[in-house]
Amino acid sequence: MQTQSPIDGNRPTSFAHGVGNAAIQALQEDVRRHSQWVAPVEQEVARVIVGQHFLVERLLIGLLTSGHVLLEGVPGLAKTLSLKTLAGALHAQLRRVQFTPDMLPSDIVGTLIYNPREGDFVTKRGPVFSNLVLADEINRAPAKVQSALLEAMQEHQVTLGEETLMLPEPFLVMATQNPIEQEGTYPLPEAQIDRFMLKLVIGYPSQAEERAILDAMATSDPDLTVRKVVGVDEILASRRVVNRIYVDDRLKDYIVALVVATRDPAKLAPKLARHVQFGASPRATISLTLAAKAHAFLQGRGYVTPLDVKSLAHDVLRHRIVRTYEAEAEGVTTDHVIDALLEALPVP
Repeated sequence: MQTQSPIDGNRPTSFAHGVGNAAIQALQEDVRRHSQWVAPVEQEVARVIVGQHFLVERLLIGLLTSGHVLLEGVPGLAKTLSLKTLAGALHAQLRRVQFTPDMLPSDIVGTLIYNPREGDFVTKRGPVFSNLVLADEINRAPAKVQSALLEAMQEHQVTLGEETLMLPEPFLVMATQNPIEQEGTYPLPEAQIDRFMLKLVIGYPSQAEERAILDAMATSDPDLTVRKVVGVDEILASRRVVNRIYVDDRLKDYIVALVVATRDPAKLAPKLARHVQFGASPRATISLTLAAKAHAFLQGRGYVTPLDVKSLAHDVLRHRIVRTYEAEAEGVTTDHVIDALLEALPVP
C-alpha cells in the first residue's frame, strides 16, 4: 500500500508503505519539531564559512548518529574553522589536538598524577573529554597514539588505572589528514580507519566562492563570532528521533547488496574483480543505514529514500575498500569502484 508523502502530498512514495498513515504523520511531525534547529545552525555557520555546506551537513550527520569523520584535504580549506564554528553554534565544547610524532597516548586520554601530599593519584583528563575533538593531522602521530584515540571513539570511554571514565555526549571526532605531504607520517591502518563513519574529500572552492571568501576574510580582524543556536540536550533528543526514522525493507536489502558487492564486485561489474582486494565490513552496512536516516532527518523526512543512500555511499564506503596494486597502478580510485557498483546495482 502506498502512502502520500507528508512533505509533498501530490507525489506518492512507496518507501513508507510499511507504516500506516497515522504513524508516518506522527513521525513526520516529530522530525519537523526536532529539526527546527538545523536551518539556524547552517545559517550561522554560513556567515563565517563560505562554500562548505557539504562539510557542515556531514558533520551534523556525524553528531546525529554518534559517528566520526575523517577529513582529507589540502591546507587552507577551513577544515579547522568549520568545526570551531559549528561548536560555537551548538553550545558544545571543542578541543583541538595537534598530532605530532613525539606524542604519547596520555596526551590524548589523560593520565594519573601522584599527589605526594595526599599520598594518592589524581586523574588528569585529556582533551578527548570534550563534545567535539579535532584531531589535526592524525597521521603524524605513531600507531599507539592513534589507537588510544580510536579506542575512545569506539567505546566512548577511557580507562585510567582502575577507573573507567565515560566520555561526554554527544561526542564527535573530526580527524584531518593532508593528502599531499607524506613525509614523517604514519598512515592509518585499514582496521583503524574503519572506525570512522565517514571519510570526506574536500576540494577547492569555486571561483565565485573564493571571491566571497576574499571579501569576508581579507582583513586582519575577520568577524568569526557565532550565535549559540542549539544545546546538547536538543541534539540528543534529535538523535532519538533519527533512530526511529523508517527504512523500508527494500532499502535495507539495497544497502546490504551494495556493501556485499564491494567484497565480490565481479558479480555486478566483472571489470572490477581485478581492482578490489578487500571490501567493506558489516560496520559499513550499519553506518550507511544510520547516515541515510540522519540525511533524511536533515531533509525533513521521516523515512529514507534511495537518494539518501546514494548520497552517502561514497562517504561511507571509500575508506573501507582496499584496492589491488593493479588498481593503484591504473589510477582507479575507490570512488570509481563505488560509482560502478551504484550504476550496476538496480535501485528499488
